[in-house]
Amino acid sequence: MSGELRLGLNLGYWQRNADDATEVVQTAERLGYDSVWTAEAYGSDAFTPLAWYGARTSRIKLGTSVVQMSARSPVATAMTAMTLDHLTGGRLLLGVGASGPQVVEGWYGQPFPKPLARTREYVDIMRKVWRREEPVTNDGPHYPLPYPGGAGLGKPLKLITHPLRPDIPVYLGAEGPKNVALAAEITDGWLPLFVFPEKIESMYGPSLAGARPGFDIAAMVLVMITDDVRAALDGVKMMLTLYIGGMGAKARNFHADIVARMGFADAAHKIQELYLAGRKDEAFHAIPDELADGISLVGPAGRVRERLELWRDSPVTTLLVMGPRDEPTLRTIRDLVLG
Repeated sequence: MSGELRLGLNLGYWQRNADDATEVVQTAERLGYDSVWTAEAYGSDAFTPLAWYGARTSRIKLGTSVVQMSARSPVATAMTAMTLDHLTGGRLLLGVGASGPQVVEGWYGQPFPKPLARTREYVDIMRKVWRREEPVTNDGPHYPLPYPGGAGLGKPLKLITHPLRPDIPVYLGAEGPKNVALAAEITDGWLPLFVFPEKIESMYGPSLAGARPGFDIAAMVLVMITDDVRAALDGVKMMLTLYIGGMGAKARNFHADIVARMGFADAAHKIQELYLAGRKDEAFHAIPDELADGISLVGPAGRVRERLELWRDSPVTTLLVMGPRDEPTLRTIRDLVLG
């Protein structure tokens, strides 16, 4: 049980039409939010918006949720992270993730197999870069340094710039039990997308057993303060329809898999089947209210306050709220979570 919860704001992807959330981030900082997070898929990148917001704030931590490993080599990510961490006074929280085969192979043109081994190698190389103990080499099969072959002139190198922090916190976006266990073993935190707080112990207890002291479970949760619970649940279900139904291949959808492990296997199969058949409205109605309610915090403030106790009784240590952008709602959530 975590008891005390930290509070962060997850902005998701930067979108077109000049989606500048500077005022939102400044408001969150002023209200005492601990962190703000951005994301990337196959649109905007995660680092650039954070640099923009970091230049306009002074205290709030800056997180990536998540940087896709296949988009950059380990040393490229390490260099970008070091630079942003330096420029913002040591505020970066570096979330990385393997993404899925559709994006990795279809967008980045990189192989997806063996994501666990690739992740381990990737994180190890980044930490070698930041420590600057010696020129960076790697004998692993996924990111060999120097490159074997080519011109034959590759030389081990050491980062020119001394990092502000040689131990930049690394988080891992993970959904499967083995990937969560890897996060607990080699990183400083885990970024779960869907969390059913009453079930996290039964789903991931063994995976989290090896976590180091201070390991941060920073769970993303959709929050809506409203008197219309029905409309709020429908909003959650709209998001779930896309993720369960269409975010992944029919035979390889990690979001559908996690919903199945929550105890909704039949529903997940039906939702995906309907969605891929083009029957999206039926897929929406196939999502159980219990699932939508379990992974979110929606309704009047009193209802959200009661449901927050489930999160306080879980291993979650940070709530990364998604959805709210206006100051009154951000203030209400701050008061409910931080008391």
